[in-house]
Amino acid sequence: MMKKPAVTEVPIHPLIAERWSGRAFDETKTVTREQVLSLLEAARWAPSCYGDQPWRFVVWHRTQDPQGWEKAFATLWPFNQAWVKRASLLVLVCADPIFSYNGEPNAWAEYDCGAAAENLCLQAVALGLMAHPMAGFDAQAIRAVAGVPDRYKVISLIAVGHPAEPDVLDGELAEKERAPRERRPLAELCFAGKWGKSL
Repeated sequence: MMKKPAVTEVPIHPLIAERWSGRAFDETKTVTREQVLSLLEAARWAPSCYGDQPWRFVVWHRTQDPQGWEKAFATLWPFNQAWVKRASLLVLVCADPIFSYNGEPNAWAEYDCGAAAENLCLQAVALGLMAHPMAGFDAQAIRAVAGVPDRYKVISLIAVGHPAEPDVLDGELAEKERAPRERRPLAELCFAGKWGKSL
């Protein structure tokens, strides 16, 4: 199993450093029910505005529900299908844009769903799994497959599985898997008290 920990400017927790969106999944290994529940429990404890928990998840398991998984898989763009085909799980993230406590619009619902999704991704690392969030899919098609009510907004899909060596991928995908991870420097992203003022 290949690891690509982040090369950071200052030390960070290994769980965060080791999280990355790889594409090489081991199709011979399956994610257990206990692991699925652990991923979702981690997401459940994410912070949210007023504790409203606007996230909803729909999970497809490749070995336990192959027919359902294939329907969800068919909504992916071809580039993503080329590597997701080996993942154990597809997880759909949806947001409730209406506060449940007062029926008013929740402008922070998608932000909160992102926090829940990140919790899921970090828990995947803790379990020895890999999670890769995606935007490359047909939102209307996955809405129909999952039976998502009109009220909810489709946000993203996350592929989850056991990591494998890059050799399971072809050509450009294998190169991307081996390429160094990069991020913009802190000084370009973070400021002290005023936009553009260096920390």
